[in-house]
Amino acid sequence: MLRRASSLPTLIAALFALYFIWGSTYFVIRLGVESWPPMLLAGLRFLMAGIVLMTFLLLRGEKLPSWRAAGNAALVGIMLLAVGNGAVTVAEHQNVPSGIAAVMVATVPLFAMCFSRLFGIQTRWIEWVGIAVGLVGIILLNSGGHLGGNPWGAVMILIGSLSWAFGSVWGSRITLPSGMMAGAVEMLTAGAVLLVASALSGEKLTAAPTLQGFLALGYLSLFGSVIAINAYMYLIRNVTPAIATSYAYVNPVVAVLLGISFGGESLTSREWLALGVIILAVVLVTLGKYLFPAPPDVKPCQ
Repeated sequence: MLRRASSLPTLIAALFALYFIWGSTYFVIRLGVESWPPMLLAGLRFLMAGIVLMTFLLLRGEKLPSWRAAGNAALVGIMLLAVGNGAVTVAEHQNVPSGIAAVMVATVPLFAMCFSRLFGIQTRWIEWVGIAVGLVGIILLNSGGHLGGNPWGAVMILIGSLSWAFGSVWGSRITLPSGMMAGAVEMLTAGAVLLVASALSGEKLTAAPTLQGFLALGYLSLFGSVIAINAYMYLIRNVTPAIATSYAYVNPVVAVLLGISFGGESLTSREWLALGVIILAVVLVTLGKYLFPAPPDVKPCQ
């Protein structure tokens, strides 16, 4: 349900961006790491996106944020983009299929709910049921198939998911720059950190990137970062949280289908089962309070 009057075509476009553009980035990352070292790819992606967005905002007359707000945004950018997305990019470079990476990242809302308890945010029984179901899905996904033979890739994605979840919860409790300025600072910081990490780890281009590599970088920067992030911010302001966060269980399906259709990827029967279990868990966590509303708190008349 819309919180206030909003253009239906704009709403549909924003949902499309979250569902399909963010869902497709996993497959595009896989294409990109065939030409670019992983941290270099991620660093260039966010640095370019941050420069484009910051330039747009400054030309529009927006003011730079305070040092405190900018510092908070920088820390959030490191946790969400540098560690969270960077870990996924490195894992896909380690031959983790893009669809499997997306399924693992779908556990972010489960971890976010656990971290919410640290900040005193109340949770309900149905959300803890979702956590239990999600753990079953994670065990299934890591007990065989692609991740079973690639424990390093599984650990990388797990670290990235935990970092993204904690950064999301912590970021909702602190002062950040208003509007799109927060995203610009986050992307600029993440891009710089990832490029430094790339240099320190000794990443080097062994050959000039292919046309596919440049197209992947451009798509991730413009569509996967600038457009999709702004679409997410629009949805947060105009629709219920349940609709805005529904990308968490749509993205894995999109990523799996793209990987199978165009990337020659395949899933074992156990991985298909894990996909369904994890999506069910995320639905319980994100939609539980709407599917199973709490009984009204009726107070006796005085």
